[in-house]
Amino acid sequence: MSNAALGLTMLGLIVVVIMLGFPTAFTLMGLGMFFGFIAFYDPAVHWVDNQVFDLMVQRAYGAMTNETLLSIPLFVLMGYVMERGALVDKMFHSVQLAFRKVPASLAVTTLIVCTFWGIASGLVGAVVVLMGVIAMRPMLKAGYDTRLAAGVITAGGTLGILIPPSVMIIVYAAVAGQSVVKLYAAAMFPGFFLALLYLFYILGWALINPKIAPKLPPEQQTVPVTPYAAWLAQRLSRFMLAALLLAVLAPGRARDGAPADLNLRWRALLADLMRALVPVWLALVCLGSTWWYVTIYSLKDNAPAVSAAAAPAGAAAPVAQGVQEPPGAAGGLQEPPGAGGLREPPGAGGLQEPPGATPDAPPARSDGLQQLGRDTVVDQHVTTVPSEFYTGFLIVCAVTLLLLAWYYWNFDAEQFEILRMLITSVMPLAVLTLVVLGVILFGITTATESAAVGAAGAFLMAWQARTLTFQRIKEAVFLTAKTTAMVCWLFVGSALFSAVFAILGGQRVIEQWVLSMDLSPLQFMLLAQAIIFVLGWPLEWTEIIVIFVPIFIPLLSHFQIDPLLFGTLVFVNLQAAFLSPPVAMSAFYLKGVSPPHVTLNQIFAGMMPYMLVVILCMVLMYLWPGLTLWLPNYLYG
Repeated sequence: MSNAALGLTMLGLIVVVIMLGFPTAFTLMGLGMFFGFIAFYDPAVHWVDNQVFDLMVQRAYGAMTNETLLSIPLFVLMGYVMERGALVDKMFHSVQLAFRKVPASLAVTTLIVCTFWGIASGLVGAVVVLMGVIAMRPMLKAGYDTRLAAGVITAGGTLGILIPPSVMIIVYAAVAGQSVVKLYAAAMFPGFFLALLYLFYILGWALINPKIAPKLPPEQQTVPVTPYAAWLAQRLSRFMLAALLLAVLAPGRARDGAPADLNLRWRALLADLMRALVPVWLALVCLGSTWWYVTIYSLKDNAPAVSAAAAPAGAAAPVAQGVQEPPGAAGGLQEPPGAGGLREPPGAGGLQEPPGATPDAPPARSDGLQQLGRDTVVDQHVTTVPSEFYTGFLIVCAVTLLLLAWYYWNFDAEQFEILRMLITSVMPLAVLTLVVLGVILFGITTATESAAVGAAGAFLMAWQARTLTFQRIKEAVFLTAKTTAMVCWLFVGSALFSAVFAILGGQRVIEQWVLSMDLSPLQFMLLAQAIIFVLGWPLEWTEIIVIFVPIFIPLLSHFQIDPLLFGTLVFVNLQAAFLSPPVAMSAFYLKGVSPPHVTLNQIFAGMMPYMLVVILCMVLMYLWPGLTLWLPNYLYG
């Protein structure tokens, strides 16, 4: 059997063995060692000196020195601390009251909480299980269709691996040699856009067929109003903002005739006025930050971008701005210093560049995804603020003012109580998430430093809520160590497997086969995404990223497809891996905490429409590449 045939056999066996239930990391290492031993076998050399053992050591060393992986244990610790801290119960109740008048309010609340909780934790299993415990029974008790209830929990729970900060994106960046920061920026808008499509699907189904999501009874829509808020509304004004403002300006009027047990001290009234103005503060912070970044920060140290082709000969390359990847991370897994390399097995042609990657290769087709190629991505850093920004900013300010006016016109005692609950349950998580993402995207810290901030913030949140005990801390740390060890061994196995696969010529055979079909960039994109979509049915996202995605990466330059766009499409595509039977892990997570009468077939039926929504999102991302590429191009050029 030729080396190329051995490589293809190796690729087929990995799928079969993983589907049989063997651990992925050790399966990769085992097959890599077995086929590597055959590839490097030389009868004149003792089997102990077979170079596959040197390869194993080098790949393990390279995986452990890959600094891109440092942020994984910190982000995982952040998620487990927040999950063990039981911080989601109050959030669900307050968000449900805020959306109580929306059709399918419980399902909408579940999707919103799943989205933001998934962002904070990044743990699909934990989010699905928690929301299954909190939301499944209330939805079924309210008469919701089982398919709707199961579908929104399983689909919403998977968003955490798509929207940054995501462990899946870090793993992909380490495998593909891409920038974690740029991938985070590229996945930001598509992740929230997919959540928005899920929301449209839920609302549309509920409006077309109201029987699947009956309205909640009046007693479940009533917000309990404290005597404090009821007194201010009765004494001063039904508009709580006006009532609090009058109480602060004239506290004696608020206390006149008030019961003795009400806390109407001036400081308490001022604190509640500040709480009532939280929507205003949030609007000012968001608009002010946007204005500062666009008109001040982005122009401060920003010189005109000069392309390498136009630079004079011998000119030094411009220094990149913002957070940069560590030197060893950009190139993938590195060999240890001083390694003498590995001899090629007898008869092997050695590692070669794919035909499309050679410098003298003919140019790719000009149709299809030509506009998405790396050679055609224009540096969008500018030295002046576009005039369109001022117009758009004024429009956003006007819309924000109208929304605030409408909100405070309906701001009665019930709305005030809901706002107070949202501030205590949602606000800390929202602030932590914005800080973690903001410092990464704006280039203030690296992903690893941001992960450390997130982990520390998770401990502070759980400590403030008084829900984190020593036992829960121990469980969170143990689970973090277990998950991190799994990821590290997975990288060692993946590095060994891919190296042996390339040495046997399997990578070269696949590349030659793809290039021989003379595909257009669009056809290649459809082929690659279709293969990944089909692989998502029997395999999990980890196997797909570490085994199959590296096969497509070297071909992107030939077809002039932007690697950021391709990677983000892979992230969205892998949402289907959690929603596609028979290995739909979200379904099994939910089944374990659902009532006995809920069957797996009902859960699968509820998940299927969301797979179609995922495909629709991918189509829109292709038709509108700016959805993916605008933010990383604007932030980093």
